[in-house]
Amino acid sequence: MARNEWILDVLSDLNAFAVENGLTALAEQLDDTKLIATAEIASASNEARAPADGNTTRFESSSGGLGKHQHA
Repeated sequence: MARNEWILDVLSDLNAFAVENGLTALAEQLDDTKLIATAEIASASNEARAPADGNTTRFESSSGGLGKHQHA
């Protein structure tokens, strides 16, 4: 996430400018934009850490009741 974190700082600076200058609609829009940017950055970060096989968890349920990687 650190690679894209700069955009959140820019959005915060723009928001502060908007608030200080009475641009309330713009400030509200920038708040929304920052939330969207945060979610997208987190999503991209999660996708980068996902296993190559597409599984998001290490242990999966099987018909035997034990996880895929557990041994009885």
